Amino acid sequence: MTEPAPQGRPAGKPRRAPTIHDVAAVAGVSRGTVSRVLQGGHNVSPASLEAVNAAIGKLGYVVNRHARNLVTQRSNSVAFLLTEPQERFFEDPNFTTLLRGCTAALGEHDIPLLLMTAGDEAERRRVVRYLAAGHVDGVLLVSSHRGNPMIEHLREAEIPMVSCGKPLGQRGRVAYVAADDREGAKDMVRHLIESGRSRVATVAGPQDTPGGVERLLGYREVLDEYGITFDESLVAYGDYSRAGGEQAADRLLAAAPGLDALFVASDLMADGALAALDRAGRSVPGDVAVGGFDDSPAALTTRPALTTVRQPWDRISQEMVRLLLAQIAGETQPTVILPTELVIRESA
Repeated sequence: MTEPAPQGRPAGKPRRAPTIHDVAAVAGVSRGTVSRVLQGGHNVSPASLEAVNAAIGKLGYVVNRHARNLVTQRSNSVAFLLTEPQERFFEDPNFTTLLRGCTAALGEHDIPLLLMTAGDEAERRRVVRYLAAGHVDGVLLVSSHRGNPMIEHLREAEIPMVSCGKPLGQRGRVAYVAADDREGAKDMVRHLIESGRSRVATVAGPQDTPGGVERLLGYREVLDEYGITFDESLVAYGDYSRAGGEQAADRLLAAAPGLDALFVASDLMADGALAALDRAGRSVPGDVAVGGFDDSPAALTTRPALTTVRQPWDRISQEMVRLLLAQIAGETQPTVILPTELVIRESA
């Protein structure tokens, strides 16, 4: 039997979806108040906020995002911009971990995330044109090297952005979220020295990146704490890749065969360094203790399992999203530096 149509609506006619005007009428507020609630609740009294939310629930109102975006001139999307060649995204597990965390944090706000790479000049031009056209509301900038022109391009286009890591040479000009690289490195080097090692070498990261600079500074500061003279022959530089770590460890073993500990500025490079040590017949941790940095998935697949410094990737992701959404809303937010944690496993 056909259910009779509600009074005032002809039988067989589909029910009209509730509108913002309906919500305003049920809540007993103006349409403008409903709009402010839908855009975040700024300048709305608690009583009105409660009334509007109750009306939305009662009516089953669903935001027409397309119409709202036309009014607010927002795309309701965010870009995850990796300023590295595409192959680095698939090689380095830190990038996928960060992407996953940012996607989850934005998902809580029903905002999609676009993955973009800009590893060379041609890609940078295409990305800048796309972003400047207003296709995203903001950018989560990942792996920015000193002198990378993307930051200036984004600033000139007045696109809100938050960097993962302190962008070198941009003091006070770009919001960022970072782990405390220097303190994390100091914790690792202290652990190596206090475990009885006396010839502590390091595979440092690129010196045009904040992690590369800060982790090397932490290494040097702890040597000073223990009265150990800094020896340039105990430092080699890598590019955060596995191959780069392996090549750097080969150079160190040739220059300083007596080294008995190795602090490597990323887990992926540490994996490469372990291969170099194995090939040279050096046992880990018997002959050489090895410590990494990141606590990425790579740290659990090495043999032996890698002692490392844990970066709080979930919190980094959440704070990057929080700062970016605040910028998009017109608020100024401070930068955030998060503590790291020493994770002791079998390699040191």
